[in-house]
Amino acid sequence: MTSLRTPVQTAPVGHPAYSQTFPCQPETAEIGRKLVREALGVWHLDDLADPAELIISELVANAARHTPCRSIRLVVGRPNATRVRIAVVDQAPSRLPVLGLTDVDAESGRGLVLVDALADGWGYTLLGRHPKRGPWGKETWAELRAPG
Repeated sequence: MTSLRTPVQTAPVGHPAYSQTFPCQPETAEIGRKLVREALGVWHLDDLADPAELIISELVANAARHTPCRSIRLVVGRPNATRVRIAVVDQAPSRLPVLGLTDVDAESGRGLVLVDALADGWGYTLLGRHPKRGPWGKETWAELRAPG
């Protein structure tokens, strides 16, 4: 399993604070939780750590379960002073995240329902463009409001 070897380098706002590629497997969620907690700590936004950890865990789990990708990119950013963006980038643009209704007895399928409940907003962005093949990937993201 890949481990975090470089400390989180954060910028105040305006561009991703942290972005690195890891294997697309459920175990990467643990790395994601550490990254999110470290970045939020640098920004003195520790109160957002618990929901942010759950969000990154669900986004990683969805990528690992629903895409054929070998690797994913984790991104923790601060697009402005009042928002934190947590994202997972994969190379499966045809596998779009869908908020679905889950049977009460189902053992899975509640990840995006949880993300929807915790985040101030979430969605996906198709990335890149090829004239014949279309987008090369997607970023599934969730945003939390930072006190400010």
